[in-house]
Amino acid sequence: KQYFSEFLSTSLPEVPKLLEEIEEPQRWQALGQQFEAYGTMNADERQHLVAETRRFLHRVRRNLEKPASPAPPEAKVLARSVSTLTGIGPKLAAQLAKLGLLTIQDLLRYYPRDYLDYSNRTTIKECQAGQSVTLLGQVRRVNCFTSPRNHKLAIFEIVLGDGTSQMKIARFYAGARYTNRGWQEVQMRQFPRGATIAASGLVKKGPAGFTLQDAQLEVLDDGETEQPLGKIVPVYPLVDGVGAGVVRRAITAALKFADALIDPLPKAIQERLSLLGLSEAIRAVHFPPSDTQKLAARRRLVFDEFFFLQLGLLKRRLQQKTQAVGISFEVGGALLEKFYEILPFTLTNAQKRVVDEVLQDLASPEPMNRLVQGDVGSGKTVVAVIAILAAIQSGYQAALMAPTEVLAEQHYQKLLQWLTQLHLPVELLTGSTRTAQRREVLRQLQTGELSIVVGTHALIQETVQFANLGLAVIDEQHRFGVNQRATLQNKGRNPDVLTMTATPIPRTLALTLHGDLDVSQIDELPPGRKPIQTSVVTPSERTQIYDLIRRQVVEGRQIYVVLPLIEESEKVDLRSAFDEHQRLKEKVFPEFSLGLLHGRMKSEEKEAVINRFRNRETNILVSTTVVEVGVDVPNASVMLIEHAERFGLAQLHQLRGRVGRGASQSYCLLMTASKTEASLQRLRVLEQSNDGFFIAEMDLRMRGPGEVMGARQSGLPDMVLSSLIEDQDSLELARTEAQKLIESDPNLTAYPQLKEELQRRLDALMGGAILT
Repeated sequence: KQYFSEFLSTSLPEVPKLLEEIEEPQRWQALGQQFEAYGTMNADERQHLVAETRRFLHRVRRNLEKPASPAPPEAKVLARSVSTLTGIGPKLAAQLAKLGLLTIQDLLRYYPRDYLDYSNRTTIKECQAGQSVTLLGQVRRVNCFTSPRNHKLAIFEIVLGDGTSQMKIARFYAGARYTNRGWQEVQMRQFPRGATIAASGLVKKGPAGFTLQDAQLEVLDDGETEQPLGKIVPVYPLVDGVGAGVVRRAITAALKFADALIDPLPKAIQERLSLLGLSEAIRAVHFPPSDTQKLAARRRLVFDEFFFLQLGLLKRRLQQKTQAVGISFEVGGALLEKFYEILPFTLTNAQKRVVDEVLQDLASPEPMNRLVQGDVGSGKTVVAVIAILAAIQSGYQAALMAPTEVLAEQHYQKLLQWLTQLHLPVELLTGSTRTAQRREVLRQLQTGELSIVVGTHALIQETVQFANLGLAVIDEQHRFGVNQRATLQNKGRNPDVLTMTATPIPRTLALTLHGDLDVSQIDELPPGRKPIQTSVVTPSERTQIYDLIRRQVVEGRQIYVVLPLIEESEKVDLRSAFDEHQRLKEKVFPEFSLGLLHGRMKSEEKEAVINRFRNRETNILVSTTVVEVGVDVPNASVMLIEHAERFGLAQLHQLRGRVGRGASQSYCLLMTASKTEASLQRLRVLEQSNDGFFIAEMDLRMRGPGEVMGARQSGLPDMVLSSLIEDQDSLELARTEAQKLIESDPNLTAYPQLKEELQRRLDALMGGAILT
């Protein structure tokens, strides 16, 4: 058999031979070579290669499909191969191809990942013990070997000289993989003799003189070039076999053509925001003459990244609203009035504001595409029900889709409680629905007898057909893929779409991920609820915690105990839900009734466990994170989370939201044995605040966007320079400018160069990121 990666490694280089007019023949060759190494790559490297290949193939297809137009002379210069540059022959061009650098344009856009500032560097002779220093020197000798005393320890040694003296620096790597001779040779090749390197660390006195403890080493020049280094030296991303000097020399040669770059950003925006011109910014980002110039260059290029992303999202949103004719729903009427009468509570001001926004969308002929964000317990469901009733009284059907059966069942019970009083039938459709019941629900949806259905992924199966679907409500929308959401939409004729999430998303992430949606926030909790008391606790406090649980159960309350694993694992020393349930039941709380809930249970088993807990037949529920959404038991007052350091802040906040739903005081106990300051600092955020939006912002700052969203499913676009954490102001500015431009010129008719650059960047984002 042949793996698909093997097929690509042999077939991609053949494409230029088959099609004479194909562009960038050397890139096909480079991609083929990269797929040869596919088997040795880790998951992130594989994902990056596949995304890069998709983007390239998408662009090639677009260019083959559109009629040829003469490229401007500047574009021809920038599209030249790197091998046409002075000092870059075929050998160096082949090295640069490993980094995906095939054209002059590629080099100009290959930004540094960091900078080293040598305006105040120290010489080796000046070093004193206890100083933190940065040294600049040449590699005199390098070696990497396995310790003769410990066969699982590799030692990397380098001797650095700077003309004033020499210093030996050692780094240690523990683990069998580092004692592999191949790995050791790769390390030595990265620091060839004669190379100029920077070494940073704490000066320490050793038996052989001064050395650096935990040294950070950075290659600045590979010794083959004699380039003068400025005070601020760029550091580029590298791979094995490609020296820093080669990249720096190639970029220096490419910068002679920086003036050929066409600046697509309107002059009015550049002047209004005091932004550098594109050519000037590109020069300064590579070789900044000063720190001020470096920051100004980065500011311009970061603005560009955000501006074109926001422009693309806003343009797509405009197309969604203008290309499809939506439904104008009747948003007043007796049905809604009757619902407000039977509601056992008054809507909060935040709920009223969001309901008004949703009803305005429903009344408009443009299709609604709105995301409602609301913290745990803020009352999003009632907003969804009001939208559903508006659809029904206008003669349409509505569907509510949830990601899990537990959550779908929860919504179904809530809707049943309200809608039976209005004499409206509602049905549940999940993978566990019995065949006869399922057949009847499908029949009623097709004939239009049934107006409201709640379900899971079962709603998007081919057999489900609606007579007149007018509204699709999607809960916890981030748990569904783009295609799954679109499949539900396609079951009607341009139905309005209302998506909801109980996972607050920081504004920067919301603008980046959902910039093409209208976003509403329910940022107020119903009155009368006491704030949940949250405490970070250690295993030494277990006796006091169990005493609190015992007192609460005696008073008639119920308890959650949450664990990260179902069963014990040999890899990690963590308590498991299964074992903890047995231990608590037999040794700690034999007098109480305990339940066990986890993701491997069948749907009927889960439902039975939750119902027993809801009906107070069970005092303590031991669970995995399956309890995170959809279990609504107002009588529960204590949430004990074991190994709390294993969870993200947003997930802990979601779990905490399972208590505090009644009038009594509730407690959330975050158990951790971790001593690391970073873990404890994260958990203390929950002690300080019950505000999901604040917690989400802190989670973003502490862990970064990829971790917060889940790196693989996040849909985050590849940002080369910009940071959603550090560059929030630039993002807001870019959003404002993009909105102004789209409002004044929706088709960008007056800005042909801007339009072309937007298309180029959107093509780049098509490789599995936000705009697929």
